[in-house]
Amino acid sequence: MTDPTRRNRLGEEQSPYLRQHADNPVNWQPWDEEALEAARERDVPIFLSIGYSACHWCHVMESESFADETVAETLNEEFVPIKVDREERPDVDSIYMTVCQLVTGRGGWPLSAWLTPDGRPFYVGTYFPREAKRGQPGFLEVLENVRRSWENDREEVENRADQWTDAARDRLEETPDSVVGAEPPSSDVTETAADAALRSADRRHGGFGSEGPKFPQPTRLRILARAADRTGRDEYRKVLEETLDAMAAGGLYDHVGGGFHRYCVDRDWTVPHFEKMLYDNAEIPRAFLAGYQLTGDERYAEVVDETLAFVARELTHDDGGFFSTLDAQSPDPSDGEDEEGAFYVWTPEEVRTVLEDETDADLFCARYDVTESGNFEGATQPNRAVSVPELADRFELEESEVRDRLDSARARLFDARETRPRPNRDEKVLAGWNGLMIATCAEAALVLGDDEYAAMAVDALDFVRDRLWDADDDRLSRRYKDGDVAVAGYLEDYAFLARGALACYEATGSVDHLAFALELARVIEAEFWDDERGTLYFTPESGESLVTRPQELTDQSTPAAAGVALSVLLALEGFSDDGFEEIATTVLETHANRIEANALQHTSLCLAAGRLESGTLEITVAASDLPAEWRERVAENYYPDRLFALRPATDDGLEAWLDRLGLEDAPPIWAGRRARDGEPTLYVCRNRTCSPPTQDVEEAIEWLGADDRSDSQAPI
Repeated sequence: MTDPTRRNRLGEEQSPYLRQHADNPVNWQPWDEEALEAARERDVPIFLSIGYSACHWCHVMESESFADETVAETLNEEFVPIKVDREERPDVDSIYMTVCQLVTGRGGWPLSAWLTPDGRPFYVGTYFPREAKRGQPGFLEVLENVRRSWENDREEVENRADQWTDAARDRLEETPDSVVGAEPPSSDVTETAADAALRSADRRHGGFGSEGPKFPQPTRLRILARAADRTGRDEYRKVLEETLDAMAAGGLYDHVGGGFHRYCVDRDWTVPHFEKMLYDNAEIPRAFLAGYQLTGDERYAEVVDETLAFVARELTHDDGGFFSTLDAQSPDPSDGEDEEGAFYVWTPEEVRTVLEDETDADLFCARYDVTESGNFEGATQPNRAVSVPELADRFELEESEVRDRLDSARARLFDARETRPRPNRDEKVLAGWNGLMIATCAEAALVLGDDEYAAMAVDALDFVRDRLWDADDDRLSRRYKDGDVAVAGYLEDYAFLARGALACYEATGSVDHLAFALELARVIEAEFWDDERGTLYFTPESGESLVTRPQELTDQSTPAAAGVALSVLLALEGFSDDGFEEIATTVLETHANRIEANALQHTSLCLAAGRLESGTLEITVAASDLPAEWRERVAENYYPDRLFALRPATDDGLEAWLDRLGLEDAPPIWAGRRARDGEPTLYVCRNRTCSPPTQDVEEAIEWLGADDRSDSQAPI
C-alpha cells in the first residue's frame, strides 16, 4: 500500500479549517483509518493538532510552525501529523481536550497532543511558539524531546499513555457502579445552581468572574431566569439584567452590524475576541428573550432583532441552512495584511469621513466611546458608553432627535463598513448548531410575534433535513459543505435539532415538524441510550470506536447535549409511548450526585430535572390554526417549559395527524381536547393540573397566575 503520510491530504477535505492547511509543507492527514493504520505500520507517534477555522492562535501557530520547512521535515519524518476540525469531530476533541485539562489544568485551541499509534495520549499542550519564549518551550524543542522519549523511554511513554487514557475514561465514560435507591435531583438544584452563579457574579461589570476574559455563559443566564421565576427572588433577576445589560452595551456586541463576538478579553466587556460563532448567536439571544419576557425591557427585544438580522444577512445559505463562523481576522485596508478586528473597529477620523455632519459624528463617538487613543491597537471597538438622555443634555437636543441621528449614523457606518474586506466565513453547515439557531428563531417568532423568524427556522430545518437526514436508515449526518455530507451525527446533533424541530411545531403548528422531532428522539434512544449504564453517550453505539466513549454532561460553549436531550425527551413524552420519561428519569438518577455536587457546571441537566419534577406546561389549542393573538399573548410571558401543542379542531381531522406520527390513539396531550362549538379552544395544564377549557386567552393567562412583568425601564 502506498504510504498516505508521504503527502498532505487535506486538499481532499471539505472542512475550511483543514483546507487552510492544505498548502503547508507538513504532510497533514485527516483523522481516518488510512492515517491511523500508517501510524501503526510505521510505529511512530501521532501528532494531533485540533482547531477550528475562526481560531486566532491556530492561525498563528500555522504561520510560525506549520508553514516552516524545518518543522515540517521533523513532523513528516518522525510522526504522523493529523489535523482535526473540532467543529466536525467534537468527539475526538472532547477526549484529548479532557486529557489536556486533567494534565495541565487548562485547555484551549490549538490543541496539540502526541498519541501512541493506537490513539492513547502521552504528551499534551495547546499553542507552542516555534522558538522558546515567555517560559514556553519552543515547538521544535518539544518535537525533539518527544522523539527521544519515544525512542529511548518507550516503556515509560506507554505507561503514561495508559494512565492518561484511564483518567480520560474515568472522567468521560464511566458512570457510578450502583445507583440503587437513587432519586433524580429535585427542582431545588435550580436554586443551587443559581446561588452558585450569584457567588461568581461580577456585580460591578456584569457577567461571571472577577477577572478577564469574560464569556457570555448563556446557560447560567437561563438558570438565573428560571430561579427568578420559580422563587420571585429579586437578586436572581438583578444579576441576569446586569449581565444582559453589560453584554448588550459592551464590545461583545456588534453595535454597527448586530450579533455577538465570541468573548471579551477583559473584565469590563470592552474588547472582544472578534470571531462570530453561530452557536453564540443562537444561545445568547435565547437568554435575551427570557430577559425580555421577565422584564418587558424593549432593549432586549431589539438585541434579538438585530442579532437575527445579522444571522440572516451573514450566516445564512441561499437555500436556508446556517453557516458556522466568521473569522476574527480580515485584511487591513491599509496594508492588506490579515489583522484581528480590522473589519469592526473605527477611528474618529473614519467616523467623521463617513458621517460628514460634525454633530452626527460627535454624537456617535460620544455614544460609543470612539476616541483618538482607542481601545484596541489604536482604533476603537464601539462600546455604548453614554445614555441617550445624557447625550441630549450635552448636545442640547431632544432625545428623539438624538435617537434619530444615531440610527442614521449607524446605518451609514454599516454601509461604509460593507465596503471593507470581509472576514472569512466557514460555510460548513452543522446539524447541531443549526438546531440551536432554528430553536431560537422559532422562539423569537413566538415571543416577538414575527412570522419572518418562523420562516427562517423552517427554511433551515428543511435544509438540514433534506441534506443531512437519511430517511431510509433514520440516521443524521453532522456536516454539509458544498454538496458533500460527512460525519455520523452525535448526540448534540440529534438533541439540538430535535429541539429546533419541536420549536418549529410550536411556532407554526405543522405536524411534520413534530413528527421529525419524534423521529430524532427515537434515534437518541436507539443509538445513544445505554440502559445498562443508565446514561446517554455522546457518540452513537454504531459509530467509530475511540479510546473512550465520551458523555457530555457539563455545559461548555454550547449547552450539554445530555441535558438538552433529556428536556426534549420530556417535552415529547406527551406525544409518544416510547418511554422517553423513563429514560430521562434514569439518566438523572444516574448522575444525581454529580449534578447536586456541582450544579452550576450542569445547568442544562438542572433544567431537565426541574422539568421532570414539575412537568411540561402544556398549552393545547384545538383549532385549524393557532390564533396569532393567543400565541403572542401567552408567549410574551415567561413560562419555562412551555409547550404550544396545536391539534385539529375535530377528532376526524386528528386521524391524519396520528397516522403521520405513527400512532393508533390520540396521545394524552390531545386526547379529548376538541374545539368547543366550532371555535378555537384552549386547554392548559401546569404542574400536572389542568384548567377548564376556555375560548378566552385572558382566562388562561389568569389561571396561570401570569403577567407580573415589571414596567420599569432604565434610560438607554
